[in-house]
Amino acid sequence: MKNTDKKYSTISQAIIEMITSGKLVPGNRVPSEHELMEKYKVSNTTARKSLLYLELNGWVIRIKGKGTFVLNRSVNMHLTRVLGSLDAIRESFEENLVQEGFVPKNILLEKTILDNGISTNVNGRIYSIEGRVLKYHRLRYANNILMKDDTRFISLNACKDINLIEINQPLVRLYEEKYNLKLDNVHRSIGTDILWPGDQENYFNNDKPLSAFILNGVCIAEDDVVVEIEHSIYRGDKYSFYVNATPKLTNAEKKLSK
Repeated sequence: MKNTDKKYSTISQAIIEMITSGKLVPGNRVPSEHELMEKYKVSNTTARKSLLYLELNGWVIRIKGKGTFVLNRSVNMHLTRVLGSLDAIRESFEENLVQEGFVPKNILLEKTILDNGISTNVNGRIYSIEGRVLKYHRLRYANNILMKDDTRFISLNACKDINLIEINQPLVRLYEEKYNLKLDNVHRSIGTDILWPGDQENYFNNDKPLSAFILNGVCIAEDDVVVEIEHSIYRGDKYSFYVNATPKLTNAEKKLSK
């Protein structure tokens, strides 16, 4: 019995170390019972006990049918999100929050069609969508706190009749799976601003000046087709961002790595 206790404690502490060191971040899935059994050569009882210990001590949340995920333990509900990768924007805002232990909510403010296209400036370059565009404007909440004012402009040439669809999954997944678009690139720029109380375009209901991140981005498919333009406002006191970049190998390095 003591040996079993020692094993489950060792596994639990190893996972806690991965969380505290940043190897696992809020919303990441932790190893399953089966994976723990394989890695540590333990019984399913010991593996289950390890995950239960983590859950009871507030490190993780178990979601039926999906797995066990690292909880967001930050006192002020601080969220960290990745910039610059297609994999990151394929992830669901709602799923990420649920996995971190929050309750998500969306309020749709506007869903209208613009007839004459739209342009944006991202990192000094102008990107345009020609023709009809769907403007899709949502407010996105966690635990009834507005976290993100999210506006997307979607090409109706690239995504025919998307205005008739109930959007309940990440838009990038919709572009790829329903419209068979091969996405080549995502360009994003991020700046800062102050949200002033009383401003009619400020939905955050702050009673004093609030810092905000302003993200402008474009999603581009093959043949340089601009599928989506994004303009999002993030609460500056609730968000931080990080960029995970992998350097490309030179031809010589590629040969050596083979």
